[in-house]
Amino acid sequence: MKTKYLNKKDWRRIRHSDYKEVLTTYEGKKVLIGCYYIHSVYHPLTVTIVGEKIKVADDNYKWITMMGEGDHYSLTVMFDENDEPVQYYFDINKSNTLELGRARREDLYLDVLALPDGRSELVDEDDIIRALKYGQVTPEERDFAYKVASYVERLIEYQFDEVVKRGQFMYEMMERENEI
Repeated sequence: MKTKYLNKKDWRRIRHSDYKEVLTTYEGKKVLIGCYYIHSVYHPLTVTIVGEKIKVADDNYKWITMMGEGDHYSLTVMFDENDEPVQYYFDINKSNTLELGRARREDLYLDVLALPDGRSELVDEDDIIRALKYGQVTPEERDFAYKVASYVERLIEYQFDEVVKRGQFMYEMMERENEI
């Protein structure tokens, strides 16, 4: 398992960025929302999601992440320079720490990615297999990660409008609180 901080301050692809976060509630649950504003990059990042090449990081992109108290995943919505979502990225986590200035998660390697039309896929299975092999996760943690990923896949399949609604809430909250 690895600890990942939301601020991404050491990402070498990025020339200039800002990061802001806020603690709030969403549907009665305490959440932390962090916005990683990418002013400029050395090289854009394009990834393949469900067979399509999608640019997810470039000048004037925003990555907005929401972690909920007690949840075992976090959602990052990547917005392009026109503030349109290009990807919904669910990290599967053992835990989320909602601490302003030190927001972090215990990453369990598996991720579920979705496009704005709701098509999705489970990724990074090779990472969790490798982590198990080298003792970075236990068999129980691996099984737990797959259980949470399955829950997220069902959420996307049957309630994708709720995922989109969360993304809109995240964007509007950061816009209102931090004037992105």
